[in-house]
Amino acid sequence: MLTCCCSANVDNLIFASFIMFSLTQVQVLATLGFMLCVDDAFSRTQQVGKPNVILLLTDDQDVVLHGMYPLQKTTQWFAKMGVQFTNAFTNTPICCPSRASLLTGQYAHNHRTYNNSITGGCNGHLWRAKSEPHALPVLLQNHGYHTFFAGKYLNQFKGAEVPPGWDEFYGLHGNSRYYNYTMRENQQNVSYTDTYLTDLLKDRAVTFIRNMASKQYQKPFFAMISPPAAHAPFTPAPRHKGFFSEVHALRTPNFNAPDTDKHWLVGSAQNLSEATVRTIDEYFQSRWETLLAVDEMMQNLLTVLNETQYLDNTYIVYTSDNGYHLGQFAQPFDKRQPYETDIKVPLLISGPDVPAGGSTDIIVSLLDLAPTILEWTGMSVPDYIDGRSIRDQLLSVHDTNRNLQNVLLIEYWGEGNNETYNPECPGRRSDHLAQCTLDAECHCQDAWNNTYNCVRDFRYNLDRIYCEFRDTENFVEAYDLMQDPYQLRNIADELLPIEKGLYGILIQNLKKCTGKACHV
Repeated sequence: MLTCCCSANVDNLIFASFIMFSLTQVQVLATLGFMLCVDDAFSRTQQVGKPNVILLLTDDQDVVLHGMYPLQKTTQWFAKMGVQFTNAFTNTPICCPSRASLLTGQYAHNHRTYNNSITGGCNGHLWRAKSEPHALPVLLQNHGYHTFFAGKYLNQFKGAEVPPGWDEFYGLHGNSRYYNYTMRENQQNVSYTDTYLTDLLKDRAVTFIRNMASKQYQKPFFAMISPPAAHAPFTPAPRHKGFFSEVHALRTPNFNAPDTDKHWLVGSAQNLSEATVRTIDEYFQSRWETLLAVDEMMQNLLTVLNETQYLDNTYIVYTSDNGYHLGQFAQPFDKRQPYETDIKVPLLISGPDVPAGGSTDIIVSLLDLAPTILEWTGMSVPDYIDGRSIRDQLLSVHDTNRNLQNVLLIEYWGEGNNETYNPECPGRRSDHLAQCTLDAECHCQDAWNNTYNCVRDFRYNLDRIYCEFRDTENFVEAYDLMQDPYQLRNIADELLPIEKGLYGILIQNLKKCTGKACHV
């Protein structure tokens, strides 16, 4: 059995054993590469002056544990035609708040979607009344864009109606799944049993683009596609099942390594059993396999964009709502923690004026996508948006002085309550623990006081994170990511009192900031 082992520099891992394509796959890739390279022969600039935008948002896809590896064709495309970001982050490492931030350009403390529950604001009354009517699709629709959505919207969306701003809407009821689901398809709800969801979304998106190219549509478009991969239950398409059966989860230096110098929820972890490690390996394999269908989806989108002559005038953004950990610090599998595995996300962008080829260390968060898209489409950014556009920075990604954003706020509110109690696991309902499951040996991944604010700090050539937890200990964690990329050494007690004091003031200001006041 082959193992994806980890050296001192995990980014230099070589997965040569798995770069295997059948003759058919190679032919498809070669054909696609030929099609996309000969732009002069096959494409033209869209007659409509405004550019199109496609946003592909995956679910729980990490980047630190090489979550982009299964998307070989997608990464090859962006390596040649776009740019890959090495410092892209979610501001809240959980699905619904992160998606709400992406749609609004606001921190969770402003759109008030705090977790995945209705009581936590996920698709709740306040969201529908205050935030959703001013979200990105509404702004674009009012600006003359034809808008399209397909996939997972918000965890608590149940299909009662099409959310505002969408001309065409194919929204999943509830959380990610791959089979046996219901979709809100414009004016009706439609249930599916054995249609693989990622494939359905691909077909809907391809049909939409072809329809836009017909004479009946003369508008630019914004299309957001949100497949379930790589979220639980980690169900690959039948054609991909077993493709990574010889792969182990990355054995990073912090894998199955309990660390008592962390906040209580993580610090109380015990060594994972061999059975749980095997489960982690199986989930790791299956997560990668679910992403193979996403890679196919992206290739289909690129092909139809080229065929319809939209490609030259379309921005394409690929990202995820949050990251994911698998075994780090003896935490079985989840997100919700302030470590790089959970808060760092993939981000790849191509399009008009985006320099082709290479990567950039521009500091960016999901908050910044909405204002960037607005500027791409010729709109001004409303004052209530907390993120900042990276449009101008993208024009000069090779300029070493271009990084205007040096501080990010990471915020999370623990979700434990009476309803999250699992009677199959030890503990009491009054403990208000959450995400306690048998396949994780009842190691609870969340709790009512797993609440924190962090500063991700890149000022003065630093690469640091500083976190304050609102628990009974007022615990503090800090890490120098340059010296300690796996966050094994908590340096909070080594910081000077004035450093901790300044970080505390910065957190107090950021966690209540709005609009441009959030631009530190």
